[in-house]
Amino acid sequence: MTEEKSFEKTLRTRRDELIGMISEIEDKLDDPKPNDIEDRATEREDDEVLELQANAEYQELKSIAAALERIKNDVFGVCLSCRQAISMERLNAVPHATHCKNCMETKS
Repeated sequence: MTEEKSFEKTLRTRRDELIGMISEIEDKLDDPKPNDIEDRATEREDDEVLELQANAEYQELKSIAAALERIKNDVFGVCLSCRQAISMERLNAVPHATHCKNCMETKS
């Protein structure tokens, strides 16, 4: 299996996990709200945390979709800033990485 195919499989698996997690969050957010005022306040706080989590997962989904598109276009693993190869160490840690370590450090 080529490296790109391996990363594609990893990205698709993670995408499917995220879709499942987002679906669970959406189901929890759709649950009926309690009648008790204190319970509603607690529930609202919990909902805010779930919404933040879902937003982070949506962002990761977008990054994964972009990485899959880069694989399709044969530009996966190329830094978007300097056009150099992104290290395998970095891609193994963050398969949807768009920048090499040097450019990422400069960007921060």
